Amino acid sequence: MSGATEAEVIAFLKARAPRQIDTACAHVFLADETAWKIKRHVDLGYADFSTAERRLWALERELEFNRTAAPDIYRAVRPVTREADGSLALEGRGAPVEYVLEMRRFDEREVLAAKPEAVDGELAEALGRTIAGFHAAAPLRPEGGLSALAFTVGSNAQLLRETCPGLDQGRVERLVALTEAELARQSPLLARRTAQGFSRRCHGDLHLGNILMEDGRPVLFDCIEFNDLLSDLDVQYDLAFLLMDLDFRDRRDAAVRVLSAYLDEAARSFSEAIWEGLAALPLMLSVRAGVRAHVEAHSGRDETARAYVEAAIAHLSPGAASLVAVGGLSGSGKSTFARAAAPGLGASPGAVVLRTDEIRKRILGVAPTQAVSREAYTPEFYVQTYDTLFANARALLQAGRAVVLDATFTSPQMRARAEALAAELGAPFEGVWLEAPLPVLESRVATRTGDASDATVEVLREQLDALDPAIPWTRVDTSGSVQAAARTWSAARSR
Repeated sequence: MSGATEAEVIAFLKARAPRQIDTACAHVFLADETAWKIKRHVDLGYADFSTAERRLWALERELEFNRTAAPDIYRAVRPVTREADGSLALEGRGAPVEYVLEMRRFDEREVLAAKPEAVDGELAEALGRTIAGFHAAAPLRPEGGLSALAFTVGSNAQLLRETCPGLDQGRVERLVALTEAELARQSPLLARRTAQGFSRRCHGDLHLGNILMEDGRPVLFDCIEFNDLLSDLDVQYDLAFLLMDLDFRDRRDAAVRVLSAYLDEAARSFSEAIWEGLAALPLMLSVRAGVRAHVEAHSGRDETARAYVEAAIAHLSPGAASLVAVGGLSGSGKSTFARAAAPGLGASPGAVVLRTDEIRKRILGVAPTQAVSREAYTPEFYVQTYDTLFANARALLQAGRAVVLDATFTSPQMRARAEALAAELGAPFEGVWLEAPLPVLESRVATRTGDASDATVEVLREQLDALDPAIPWTRVDTSGSVQAAARTWSAARSR
């Protein structure tokens, strides 16, 4: 393939699309409705675009990989040709001298990095479930997983040491030592997860800057295509980039909602081993923060890079596991309370919330918000749901993760099981009982929509009739703002 200089191709595309955006790997040119992308003529070590053949290979893979999650954005790879008069043309009659990726232009203001405050509860829930579905459908990559994570640990150490003079090298060495020790400690688990099918062709760069909101749903774009060691990953490591990004932006509330939704959805497709993997999450979060540290330092943002180094170190000293059970009648605000309390518990980004309402739907194989008739709610199904709740909680606690149980807990036997589980595993336990006047509960239940709960006002009254009032857990009044009640409880607990 006869060549063209990079400057020549840039000038040609800029005449079609005058706005240019440059990244370490690419040049992007924006027209009114179309974006054109070319790979830079560079060999970065981890990405080689030094020849036209390598650039074509990378663009074709980028098109293939991204069509899974963003088929409406990625259109085609097109040749830039050399015409008889020496000029360049797009798909002309002459020989190809370069290739470009054509994309549909989207509203950059709708990328979540531009508005992290928009990641509310519903969007965080959708993100977790969307990513879990993406991972479940992704091709297996048994050569990745542990080896890919180990590669990035080594790459981080080299880049932080050799290319980031603005960083405190004492802190860098502290991070490298901690990371290498934790990788050695978690290697048996990570190798086991690779063998169990958790290593897949992932997104690879799943932070807020690569998630777009369109038509009310999240769209994942700009996957890594140029190096299999950066894309053939443990699915939890792929998710960890988003969790770390949200946590770094002081959005642990959103991060823990993403994590809880992801796990509930992933448990529908992956084996029970999904839960034990949380033991490696602190390492994965730390490695992702380390990646951002050298990227920021390379861009001259040393202050932010130093903050990422400190975040990476902090992730490797996670908070202790604990078990909190939140009970109450339907409409008392259990899910709202649990989600508000979770970010302040345990390792970053907070406690995993396990909801019996969601577990029931998972067992039945229906969507979380799909209504189920009362006939399904047999005594046997009730026991099965709580058995699953406690099995999931056990695995998470054993993995070092704090857990919040969200269930009615009207049964003394189920309250006793929660307390016994914590005692058996040596985890601190706290039971919280939410209460509000009956009219408040009835109003909330009657007006609830789009939720996993199938409770009706009739069910609420049956719960009340059967309730044993002697409940020894901490009582919290949720007749007003449930989130405010959760904040008050969390503040009192931390004192």
